[in-house]
Amino acid sequence: MLAERITDAVAYHGEGPVWSPRWGGLRWVDMLAGDVLSLAPDGSIGRRNVGSIAAALRPRRGGGAVIGVERGFALEDPSGAITTLEPLWTHHRVRMNEGACDPDGRFYCGSMAYDRKPGAGSVHRLDPDGSVHVAVEGTTISNGLDWCPDGSLAYFNDTESYRVDAFDYDTDAGLTGRRPFAVIDPGDGRADGLTVDTDGGVWVALNTGGAVHRYGPTGTLDAVVEVPVRKVTACTFGGERLDELFITTSREDLEPEDEPAAGSLFRAMVGVAGQPVREYAG
Repeated sequence: MLAERITDAVAYHGEGPVWSPRWGGLRWVDMLAGDVLSLAPDGSIGRRNVGSIAAALRPRRGGGAVIGVERGFALEDPSGAITTLEPLWTHHRVRMNEGACDPDGRFYCGSMAYDRKPGAGSVHRLDPDGSVHVAVEGTTISNGLDWCPDGSLAYFNDTESYRVDAFDYDTDAGLTGRRPFAVIDPGDGRADGLTVDTDGGVWVALNTGGAVHRYGPTGTLDAVVEVPVRKVTACTFGGERLDELFITTSREDLEPEDEPAAGSLFRAMVGVAGQPVREYAG
């Protein structure tokens, strides 16, 4: 399968696409610019700055959004007003990078060091009451995170491991039993963002690999979407039937004349539907 380009190169480092009927469609981030982008029905692009970093976002059940920002979390209310919560750290060595909500309405966002120091990151969980907990420690580049349809398993990418991992999930115990789910050949790229379809297939964006891979529930590669730029960052299902795979890309560290389509949004029809977005309950 080949993805089609549906926007110009609108992002320097596009990431974290999310489809929500509550928002009227797709949002994603231009992460290193601190901007949230939105795709209007006519194809035009909205842009809003939320800070120095816009790492990830999800809709809130009461309207608005929860957002991972450079050193923690921010909340957008239904009117669009944004409140940045107390930072989780005060230094500038580490930033948030990618996140998602669990089946119980808690928002997770993982961090990474700016210099990519091994083990310097963690995955933090924001509960509906505003409390924050460390869910996973010792990560390097915390990336894609999503849950299987029945909520019993979560899938996670620590990009530098060249692996997709699985966790058991339980409301009280959280993420436990981490183990390898699929191994990424370094020649295929680096595991970045991911999403899980209604059949339990795990779609993984391969940064530097120019593709999205689908791994079946047993971890076997069974589909490939080719993207005509190398830096593929994340993917999500959207559209009225949730059967369109939207794919973000980056032009981080590229020269202006390199890969003119890098930073664009792409779309592929892959013959399967995704799950409705899980919302933050706070």
